[in-house]
Amino acid sequence: MENIIIGIDIGGTTAKIGLLKATGDILEKWEIPTVTENKGKLIINHVCQSIERKLREFNYKKDNVLGIGIGVPGFIDAENGCVYEAVNIGWENINITKKVEEKLKLPTFLENDANVAVLGENWLGAGNQDKDILAVTLGTGVGGGIIASGKVLNGSNGTAGEIGHMTVDIDGPLCNCGRKGCLETYVSATGMVRQAMEMISKHPTSNLAKRYKANECITTQDIFELLEENDPISQQIINFTTDVLGKELANVATILNPSKILIGGGVSKAGDQLMIPLKTAFKKYSLPRIHESCEFKVAQLGNDAGIIGASYLVKQNIQRLTF
Repeated sequence: MENIIIGIDIGGTTAKIGLLKATGDILEKWEIPTVTENKGKLIINHVCQSIERKLREFNYKKDNVLGIGIGVPGFIDAENGCVYEAVNIGWENINITKKVEEKLKLPTFLENDANVAVLGENWLGAGNQDKDILAVTLGTGVGGGIIASGKVLNGSNGTAGEIGHMTVDIDGPLCNCGRKGCLETYVSATGMVRQAMEMISKHPTSNLAKRYKANECITTQDIFELLEENDPISQQIINFTTDVLGKELANVATILNPSKILIGGGVSKAGDQLMIPLKTAFKKYSLPRIHESCEFKVAQLGNDAGIIGASYLVKQNIQRLTF
């Protein structure tokens, strides 16, 4: 039986898990709920139990598994396998690789989820194995992953690339990190919904307000659907969101000078509705020499980027892996 890799992408709502070939081909993938109660104490148990069930189901022995790669949102010490803080799932100062290795008896490697996603996209997705890439995930929060000169940029304590926590406005909305006005409070799905709710309170007879009353909630999908109908309130939200994000990406690009900026996460499903105004804003705020050499692309791997990147993490670390 061929050797496989286990890729895990832990998020605030679900943990995505995959059994993959060494080539990155997915043999089997599934999700389990992320139980964040009690500071996420049960998450690792649930993930490990789920993996053991799948290995039995497909008749894989532990000897067939080359290793486990894990992506986790938050501040990560990849070298030591520790999560300093992952506010969306409740973890703080936990050695995740040690816990998983104790339970599954398999070599385990950890990275920030955005870094794992950029590894996956650069290996088999939109990055095309380029050397200088900035990847941004727009979901519940905003993640950033950077590949510079062919290597993931971690920084001195694993916090490099946390663009979601760049300050947009010191008097802005409170962020989960405890500070105010972080980028993700504006341009994440959560931030866009917050903007929408503010607009609804100001414009109670608007189409957006009517959609909210009908569904008893509002989503980014609602905003983009109304944008297609030329709804002016939704247009304001998208214009503001892409202008803020375009400006911050231009600032980051001035330092990194990437050849590609990849946009992923659930919000990226809006496609041109998001990408066209975002590119326009980026061009407005960036140096000509920066934007002339920088290509914007929607990430191609979708929800699989994390588990594919996690498997690549194992490839990078396991010397006995054959290609």
